[in-house]
Amino acid sequence: MTAGSIAAGNHELSLGVSLPLGYLYSMQRGAVLEDFYLEITASPSICRGKDEYGLLLRVSPAGDFFRFGLNCAGEARLDRVLAGQAAALRPPQPNGVVPPGAPSLSRLAVWAVQRDIWFYANGVFLFSIRDASLPSGGLGVYARAVGNEAVTVNFSDLVVYQTTR
Repeated sequence: MTAGSIAAGNHELSLGVSLPLGYLYSMQRGAVLEDFYLEITASPSICRGKDEYGLLLRVSPAGDFFRFGLNCAGEARLDRVLAGQAAALRPPQPNGVVPPGAPSLSRLAVWAVQRDIWFYANGVFLFSIRDASLPSGGLGVYARAVGNEAVTVNFSDLVVYQTTR
């Protein structure tokens, strides 16, 4: 049984989580990023409380990755997943920048150079990390329901720039 549906069209990608506690993700094919700057717009249309959405970064062939997420309570977080085990590098924290609830709109940005990664929402710096465990990898988006209700998030306007050291 699938957790929901993923649809591409009209210059956006929609993730619709329909199962309680469901999790959906979509990966960009062929992208391997090392040093980069990216921006993407995330627009939850059905979302409440701690339901999450965001970016998967430096996804390795083994399935390791960083997960930069926002939730519908207006919080931002960062996890690192290695060998199937998630570690909260930045637990969910309110910031006054991420709008709570839905419908809403947030422009996420990430700047990664070697082991340093900076995270932004709506043009405001949120936090940074220094972590050499995942030096490069793929890119994706995700949505997660933390309760019994559906979650729908649209992602659009992705731009990615390779940076130089």
